[in-house]
Amino acid sequence: MPDVNPFTPTFGTSPPLLVGRDSDLEDFREGLRDGPGSPERATLVTGLRGTGKTVMLNAYEDVAGVEGWLVISETATPNLIDRIIHEQLPRLLADVDPRQTTSHLTGVSLPGGFGADREVSERHAPRAGLRSQLTLLTDVLGERGGVLITVDEVHRKGVGELRELGMTIQHAFRERRNVAFVGAGLPSAVDDLLSDEVSTFLRRADRRHLRTVRPEEVTEGLAVPIRAAGRDITPEALQIAVTGTGGYPFMIQLVGLHVWRADSAATVIDPDQARRGVDHARRKVGQLVHASALADLSDVDRSFLAAMAHDDSSSRMADIAARLGVSPAYAGQYRMRLIAAEVIEPRGHGLVNFTLPGLRDYLREHAASSHWSPDVDPHPTGRPELPGAAQERSQLPRPPDDNDTPRLP
Repeated sequence: MPDVNPFTPTFGTSPPLLVGRDSDLEDFREGLRDGPGSPERATLVTGLRGTGKTVMLNAYEDVAGVEGWLVISETATPNLIDRIIHEQLPRLLADVDPRQTTSHLTGVSLPGGFGADREVSERHAPRAGLRSQLTLLTDVLGERGGVLITVDEVHRKGVGELRELGMTIQHAFRERRNVAFVGAGLPSAVDDLLSDEVSTFLRRADRRHLRTVRPEEVTEGLAVPIRAAGRDITPEALQIAVTGTGGYPFMIQLVGLHVWRADSAATVIDPDQARRGVDHARRKVGQLVHASALADLSDVDRSFLAAMAHDDSSSRMADIAARLGVSPAYAGQYRMRLIAAEVIEPRGHGLVNFTLPGLRDYLREHAASSHWSPDVDPHPTGRPELPGAAQERSQLPRPPDDNDTPRLP
């Protein structure tokens, strides 16, 4: 009887087998062992939605725990510093300090013999002072370990608190204390944060960018959990599932989940079940990932992507510009923006393609532009005003004339 479905396509939940990240984790482990001054003790993890940033934070925390370090796990939401000062650090201090209570004499009673009253109070009652409490905690630990602070979803909105945290950690580094920091966020959010006035140590942090996983690692990430849970999968079915993930970490879990569900009573997963599972996963990833990714973009960015969705493979920049009714130079501005956001990637001279698996199909079903959809003429003769174009023009430098090619009005 097979076990329950082993796959976990829930954001932030660690998969049954983390693949493709061994070298990053081993570098971090060595950084903890090498002592203060190791570059991995200040790390920023970046990646698109679904590449496993939160899962990597979980893995870094596990590594620290095995090495005997204490962990403070947080998210860059309002009152971050307050939570660390009044909840996290007092909790850890109470756990590790043998002198966690103090007492003092409050009165003496003599009738019938000598006696005394003593009041006992918590020595580590919550109190302000991020640096003082972190210093005290590392002093108590001595050589027995250190303190890892992880912060998920870092972004510019939390720059004030992240600056305070960064300055405190930088002081700890200068004092050669056993402290480490790992933050995680979207590439654009981290870049925005680092462009502000943050601590030097954040700008110099070791950057780890999460990309897609190699096919052989995806194969392991699917086959090992399936077989460990009491079922098998044919080589052809496994290849279909691997290809269906596109190497995208979240899709490994989503494809695995639906391939397993295609016929949960079968002891062996066959190619037909694999195809049905992949199809279901591709439909589901739009709702779970693509909708959020597109929400972060401007109207014109989305129109650019919708123009790409006409093509079954890589798109020619000349075709995209024609579909949008703009000059190649103007379209090139948005190409650069979307490449920087890692939503698209160059595929040779004048060619671009999507980076996220299934995004093309999602766009075809949910056209980003109100002026066209995939079933209309892909080469419009008019020059419609794209949604948000006026605002976008005010934010971009005016592109040079390109042989009198028509521009946005």
